[in-house]
Amino acid sequence: MPEEKLSARYPTDLPAWKALKAHYRDDMKATSLADLFKRDKKRFTGYSVEAAELTLDYSKNFLDSKTRKLLVKLAEETGVRDAVEAMFAGEAINTTENRAVLHVALRSKLSDQVALEVPGVAEIWQILEQMTQFVSAVQKGEIRGRNGRQLTEIVNIGIGGSDLGAVMASRALRHYWQPGMTFHSVSNVDGTQLVDLTEKLDPDETLFVICSKTFTTQETMTNANAAASWITDTLGAEAIGDHFAAASTNHDAMDVFGINPKYRFGFWDWVGGRYSLWSAVGLSLALVIGMDRFWALLAGARRMDQHLRNAPLEENMPVMLGLISVWYNNFFGAESQAVLPYDNRLDRFPAFLQQMQMESSGKGVRKDGKPVKVGSGSVIWGESGSNAQHSFYQLLHQGKRFIPVDFILPAKTSNATQEQQDLAIANCIAQSEALMDGYSEEQAIADLINAGATSPEAKKLAPHKKHPGNRPSNTILLERLTPSSLGQLIALYEHKVFVEGIIWGINSFDQYGVELGKRLASDVSEVVAGDSDYEGRNDSSRGLLATINRLKS
Repeated sequence: MPEEKLSARYPTDLPAWKALKAHYRDDMKATSLADLFKRDKKRFTGYSVEAAELTLDYSKNFLDSKTRKLLVKLAEETGVRDAVEAMFAGEAINTTENRAVLHVALRSKLSDQVALEVPGVAEIWQILEQMTQFVSAVQKGEIRGRNGRQLTEIVNIGIGGSDLGAVMASRALRHYWQPGMTFHSVSNVDGTQLVDLTEKLDPDETLFVICSKTFTTQETMTNANAAASWITDTLGAEAIGDHFAAASTNHDAMDVFGINPKYRFGFWDWVGGRYSLWSAVGLSLALVIGMDRFWALLAGARRMDQHLRNAPLEENMPVMLGLISVWYNNFFGAESQAVLPYDNRLDRFPAFLQQMQMESSGKGVRKDGKPVKVGSGSVIWGESGSNAQHSFYQLLHQGKRFIPVDFILPAKTSNATQEQQDLAIANCIAQSEALMDGYSEEQAIADLINAGATSPEAKKLAPHKKHPGNRPSNTILLERLTPSSLGQLIALYEHKVFVEGIIWGINSFDQYGVELGKRLASDVSEVVAGDSDYEGRNDSSRGLLATINRLKS
């Protein structure tokens, strides 16, 4: 079905949506998860799916065979399969910017023939080879700093997708860092992050990687210029060419800055920021883990891409994740989702997914310019599992909000003792079980009495110990956190978000919502600097600026 016809239909008008609404009302609204497990003694087998190295257990969700059939029907009626093929074909599915969306091409093989006719795609492997040579030369010490010292301190300067992906992946793959190499990042414009970092760095051993497609992003270039001042103040003006590399397309601006032409790595306008880790924006990560591991990251993502294209919808991991998310968002009224990895190396994965989900799906207008009639997007939040258990799990277990959960669980430790990872596994499984089964008031009374409490004491305390249960979750299992499995995990969520956007009829690949505040900030910054007076109509801003200037003086 052509793209324009797909986007012209509201999902709420579709037969599958109407059937799901009735199914929720008549069958699922009053159903408990425990009932679903009683009806199906082999529920795990029927409601789990494997893809590459990942296993998704979605059995602890409010769905049965009828739900799944209707959700798959919704995917069919909204044209999920056609939209996926349109992306891989290089069609301009980013309709507001008239661009293809080809992060899938970045991790493809040339033999996959993914959108080779789209300008820039045929250059992907040339850039990857350039990255391979550069990374090897830096790690071997063939490329050195101004004073002949080896460059071992790698500092990524970017913001948003040019920061979050590399930071998340560098932490996730900490156990793959090459000996002597260290990853750092600078993103915040207030300057303290860079100052705190440079106090610990040796400029002779530091290589900055500036990630900005246009080489004009305010936050990134403010930090880049401050970093350049630090280098020139300590090593001299000529040192810029030895201590800076860049992922950008603006060669004129890089000329002015002083980036060595051999240290420049291009990418293309069809690479969205939150999907850019696979491009030259991943250079800082590659410098630390090695290019062979970066290639493995790409290969892992490619495996999930192939699964998305080839697996039947009902056995398709990203499709099922997306459908379950829509089910909870639009029929159960869920407003947020918690993502809880049980490996501390994934502690930045929830933050990475925040941008992935909320920048992609936080849209109130459809592709055709009409308002979205249903809730689109969820608030994504989370923390590494054990830490989260001692902070916000209270809300998950006993709060009044409906919050679906994704648990992410490696079976083998990434770099500690297996005994400790086994404890993390036990906690993860127990928490998902507790969310589903709960803990009744009657159980609490019995346990309290067995522990020595009187019956009146037990009855008084039991309501506070009750866990309602009946709270859904997915569990994503992987054998071990490796470059390959991490690539699969990232691509899984990329495609999950895409599926949601197809169903809602929104453009998941623009981000105009981040532009207005940035544009206004450029005007306000002149006022803050004292170069002009505030001419806006907002009395709050007027009062705040006056107070700030008074405090500064």
